[in-house]
Amino acid sequence: MKSPRIAKEQFLLVQLIVVMAIVGSFAAGSVENRQILLSEAGGPRFAPVVNVPRETPLVIEPLYDDPEVVSDAELAAVLAKIQPRFPLKKLKPNYVEHALRTWWLHAKFADPKVMSGEALKEFLTDHGRYLASWGDDFAPLLQDESGGVSIRWGKEEGASVHHDHWLACLTEAGVRLHEPVFTPNSRTHDINDVLQESLRDFKLDETEVEWSAMAFGLWIAPQKTWTTRQGRTLSFDQLAERLMRGHKRFGVCSGTHRLYSLIVLMRLDDDHDILSDETRERIMDHMRSVRDLIAVCQFEDGHWASNWSEGADSLSKPIEDELYKQVIATGHHLEWMAIAPQELHVSRDQILKAADWVIKTTTEQTDSDIATRYTFFSHVGNALALWRKTHPADFWMKWQADHPEAAKPIEAPKADAVKAEVVPESKAVAPESK
Repeated sequence: MKSPRIAKEQFLLVQLIVVMAIVGSFAAGSVENRQILLSEAGGPRFAPVVNVPRETPLVIEPLYDDPEVVSDAELAAVLAKIQPRFPLKKLKPNYVEHALRTWWLHAKFADPKVMSGEALKEFLTDHGRYLASWGDDFAPLLQDESGGVSIRWGKEEGASVHHDHWLACLTEAGVRLHEPVFTPNSRTHDINDVLQESLRDFKLDETEVEWSAMAFGLWIAPQKTWTTRQGRTLSFDQLAERLMRGHKRFGVCSGTHRLYSLIVLMRLDDDHDILSDETRERIMDHMRSVRDLIAVCQFEDGHWASNWSEGADSLSKPIEDELYKQVIATGHHLEWMAIAPQELHVSRDQILKAADWVIKTTTEQTDSDIATRYTFFSHVGNALALWRKTHPADFWMKWQADHPEAAKPIEAPKADAVKAEVVPESKAVAPESK
């Protein structure tokens, strides 16, 4: 039988060998493997803070001012339809997010029943405002985490519908990095705490990466990489590859959000070099193939169907598409083309036909129709403003100053008249196999 002293010495010797093996593995391993070892040793909270080089996010400005696509009067008519005139009881975060990314923080309206950009922001960033709308029978939208803030998202009532959509919409709206975020348990957080939590928490095999890619790029460029809490180093090249993976119909809104995010990454690369040359060319090839598909499947009246990714078959073998799906496809394609290089456009005649169709379709909707499908029509308003090289708030505030009749109050829809829109927008084809 071994003495206690010998047994203890043998135990310490084994421990020393284990430590030396770990140190040797650490020294010989790659940078990423070292980060994984540190993550395992330090627990799930390990992740370096990402330096954000700006107080306000970058902006992807439109490239074209084309009154033939949409005239001033037509743009005003569409924007009048999509003002954020929401019932305050059980106000859907998804509606507010879409309204804010369309109208931006500085939006102000003569009609007092329309929520200003500031009011939209406060609903999303202040738990007290959310509580006043939803009461305490629902889980908070803002979730306290150790050292950060996460956003409750998914199909549950009162949640943000998509992963990082909250962050991307506030980012596109121009929120400041240190804008306060008031959670149920803290009044010391800010937007940076949400951003850092999203960067730490991000996984490359997420079903939806569209909004993460945009938000991260608009905040941290020219930085190309960051490290997650699992110790994995990720890059914008990898996000771009993820966005291009699989069939073009994959993703939210028939895959059109992926297209917009890819163009955003490419535009950021123009000024901040966040992509490799190989990845950038792959994006261009991908978007050229999208252009070629939609060039051969536009319907005579100007709209695209939700199965646009089938190319000519979408036109020759039409499906029974509900109107809102046609609005999604047509509005979103016009939106990404408004910030894309001309090489990626379909013909000018096709752009004009598509714009005519969405203008006519939007202005013919009743206020109740718009309220039911607000998020989809908000993209139409944003797309058309971009084609006039402006943004909805900038255009509308000048228009309402010059046209006092534009400020005529309209009765806000009642809460029970606004039907749930969560299921239609999030009903995407299942993601491709990982």
